[in-house]
Amino acid sequence: MEFNDYKLSKIIFITGGTKSGKSEFAEYLGKKISKITYIALSEPRPGDITWENKILQHRLRRPKDWELVETNNLISTLKNETGPLLIDSIGGFIMENINKNDKEWNLKIYLLLDLLQNRKKTTLIVGEQVGWSLVSEYEIGNKYIERLGDLQKKITRISQENWLTLNGRAIKLDNISFEIPT
Repeated sequence: MEFNDYKLSKIIFITGGTKSGKSEFAEYLGKKISKITYIALSEPRPGDITWENKILQHRLRRPKDWELVETNNLISTLKNETGPLLIDSIGGFIMENINKNDKEWNLKIYLLLDLLQNRKKTTLIVGEQVGWSLVSEYEIGNKYIERLGDLQKKITRISQENWLTLNGRAIKLDNISFEIPT
């Protein structure tokens, strides 16, 4: 696979479940793009050893010459970063805005999608697939699932490539699917 990251904006969206290989696949694609910046969307979790180990594994996999931005503010980052990006993962954007009311949330989504569509360089976005099984017993869990599902459908629509990772395999959805009419 060759990528021309110097032409029109190109969004490549990679989704998958926990431990499906989505980040590894995005990193694999990112290694083919020069001067990429890795955007880690995550809140610090001091004292959470499991989370810290997961972050360490991500750090060890990334090439040392990649720029790294660790942030919770994706909107601001997209306004300031002009080169190719790998955003891991869009769930961090949901969590940062989980307490916004519907009107505020919709404004954030509109701004995010506008910024993504107007980028001139390749943008790899990693997204979590949730909601395939249990329904959360908590309102905030269901809000997260609903917002993530809605946002990911919108990102899919503006992406030039859409991938699903499953059990360490990558499936290009654009080749085997069509958009469900609404």
